[in-house]
Amino acid sequence: MASTQYTRLLTIDDIAPVTRLLSTSEYIYQRFTLEELPQLLKKYPAVGLFHGNSLQSFLISQTVSAPSAWIGGYGVSWSESRSYVSMLDTLLAQLIPHLVKRRARHLYFSGNDLDNDWLRNILLARDFKLYRLLYAYDKVDFTIPSPGNQQALVRPVELGDIPILLTIEQSCFEDFWRYDASSFEEIMHTHPYFVVAEWQGKVVGYQFNALDDEFGYLVRIAVHPSASGKAIGVRLMSEAITFFQQANVLRIMLNTQEDNTHAHRLYEWFGFIRVPQIGFVLRKNL
Repeated sequence: MASTQYTRLLTIDDIAPVTRLLSTSEYIYQRFTLEELPQLLKKYPAVGLFHGNSLQSFLISQTVSAPSAWIGGYGVSWSESRSYVSMLDTLLAQLIPHLVKRRARHLYFSGNDLDNDWLRNILLARDFKLYRLLYAYDKVDFTIPSPGNQQALVRPVELGDIPILLTIEQSCFEDFWRYDASSFEEIMHTHPYFVVAEWQGKVVGYQFNALDDEFGYLVRIAVHPSASGKAIGVRLMSEAITFFQQANVLRIMLNTQEDNTHAHRLYEWFGFIRVPQIGFVLRKNL
């Protein structure tokens, strides 16, 4: 590499060049919203490759919670797009030691299209392994087959709810999907809709969504097993559909694991249609 090319950790002061690269290049992988970017650069390791003062490429981590870490974003400037493989190698080599210092033992990458993802084969050749397959569902109307349990209280999340949310995470998800307390605080500040469901005076579920122009994303819905069969999930889903209707989205989208058949039935009952495209999760041992 030329002597003027160097790598360094990114900081909150690098928001402008990262945002500019995101808006000008097609060689982009982005698992975060622009609203989340400041918190990502503050809280998680991210590295950039520079030529002089110009950012040529970046690699951002996300949801670093031992033993798991995620690749949150990767981008290469249009002028350097032919070098995207070598730049990825350089940035991975710089990022991984910082993740290991945070006790991460596995690095994950998720893609939306198993057959056509531009980074999939590159990562597989770098010791990432196929770990999970994901199904995608879309809904283009706001029909609600049932309002669910009307005795449950659905309200905005509060900081004091976080300990029970962590308990729900432990009960409902494998470790690589789990959020920690810091992540939940971040989600509270960056997502337009984040609610909990109370049943008999206890928080037993939660749900949060994201918006991107005319699209709505149902990011996460979870109910503690102790409240299974109480139509809490139905109530949370119905409230989410109402939120998306009020936000005037044209389509509601979500992803779920291939083997999560219980969730599949809920989504399909609500009128979500599974799309042919298969998503995936890759994992690399650090």
